[in-house]
Amino acid sequence: MARPPVPDYTRYFNPVLQALRALGGSASIEELNARVGQEMKLSEDVLAVPHDPERGGQSEVAYRIAWARTYLKVGGLITNSERGVWSLTPEGIKTTHVDEKALAREVKLKRRGTRPREDQDPDEMSEAGSDASPAGHRDWQHEALDVLHDLPATAFERLCQRVLRESGFVEVTVTGRSGDSGIDGVGLLRLQDVITFHVIFQCKRWRHPVDPATVRDFRGAMVGRTDKGLIMTTSYFTREALREATRDGAPPIDLIDGEQLVALLKKLRLGVRTEMVERVTVERRWFEEL
Repeated sequence: MARPPVPDYTRYFNPVLQALRALGGSASIEELNARVGQEMKLSEDVLAVPHDPERGGQSEVAYRIAWARTYLKVGGLITNSERGVWSLTPEGIKTTHVDEKALAREVKLKRRGTRPREDQDPDEMSEAGSDASPAGHRDWQHEALDVLHDLPATAFERLCQRVLRESGFVEVTVTGRSGDSGIDGVGLLRLQDVITFHVIFQCKRWRHPVDPATVRDFRGAMVGRTDKGLIMTTSYFTREALREATRDGAPPIDLIDGEQLVALLKKLRLGVRTEMVERVTVERRWFEEL
């Protein structure tokens, strides 16, 4: 089956600006992607197209929106915080519409004529550099997802258990029971040493996107056990799955997709090591003043 056409990354420039304005001037990546999909009236089939079918972790739409964010950031219209929150700059607040081709051309000139490549990182390209390293951010994410997909199911469950423990859960048990409606484990999350929540979680080591039926089935398994649920996957959630997870009148379910999962591994330093490159600068003036 031929995959449906996905709009070029330049087509997201104005929807991103509109979405940020509609969301009060700032938004998380998840909020922004969802709103852009609504603004552009993208179909579920388009939103479900994976960026890399072999690895999962991200949809093609999310990947191209990430490039749009990068271009808008270099163009001085939006910026992002260390916590991953994107917001309009003063110039972005004043800008109601951009010429897509003109902005793309301007940014490419700043990049010395380079075009986006799949081995470049949309969100973390150096403002000073013209080209991202082939061993850059996207590559380590891809490698991490490859490693997760190669893990045995039981090892992936233990990894999710470790992630939850490192994230503040004081008790985490992997049930490992078949026929338990997809429940892979239970945990106890303690907040401020005062409030505790019992959480049921599910681990999906998938390459294809998680659909709303999976979320509904998991919620059904929660009935009578707890009101808090969590699904972790190496893939991503369709728009309908995201809506189902927060549907009115039903217990909400927290979702962690492949990108968020490998980001957590990096943050928690679980199998992902960050190395700082030493930069040495010769201070010529210091020598001249001898």
